[in-house]
Amino acid sequence: MNLFITGFLQVFFVALNTWLITQKNFIGVLIVSFLISFIWSFNVKKVAFGSIKDRIIYSIGASIGGLTGLIVGGLF
Repeated sequence: MNLFITGFLQVFFVALNTWLITQKNFIGVLIVSFLISFIWSFNVKKVAFGSIKDRIIYSIGASIGGLTGLIVGGLF
């Protein structure tokens, strides 16, 4: 579950950040870019040295996070 959540958050913030960039929301981009990098620093070791199951769980969370980030960005 932890890998799913971190994968979700990572790509959620990437999708949201893309939307914030298109809106020229400088403060939002600053904050979300920091969060992307911060979460990535936890993910890289877990995924790089994880099993194939870990990588699949992370990737499922990431794909759902990307879709959710797109939806949330559209709500603004």
